[in-house]
Amino acid sequence: MNTKAKGTNAERQLIHMFWKEGWSAMRAAGSGSSRYPCPDILAGNGHRKVAIEVKTCIGENQYFAEEEIAQLQLFSRHFGAEAWVAVRFSEGWFFQPVDDLKRTDKAFVANKKNLKMVGLVFEEFISD
Repeated sequence: MNTKAKGTNAERQLIHMFWKEGWSAMRAAGSGSSRYPCPDILAGNGHRKVAIEVKTCIGENQYFAEEEIAQLQLFSRHFGAEAWVAVRFSEGWFFQPVDDLKRTDKAFVANKKNLKMVGLVFEEFISD
């Protein structure tokens, strides 16, 4: 399975998880290829709106391009949503606000060890 298909499947999995917990959620097909800023997933529960950039990772670090995060932040500000990243490791999903991502010279990085300590698992993320 190619990388794009894995990403799409991960996004769909997360959409189902949100709906199962009473949230509304949608996947923005073609996110990253639109001329306008667009998150991978937009979800809400009547109290919260979240815009999420989604990745799957088999290593220790997941990198996010500067432009990817800048567009997520821009969309979130305009839409009135919280900007988050969600990374699926073999151990499951972890969520982190974009403002807490570590910056490198060329990108932002979500580290598995750090996410396990300070990130939120899905159940924590959706709780009020």
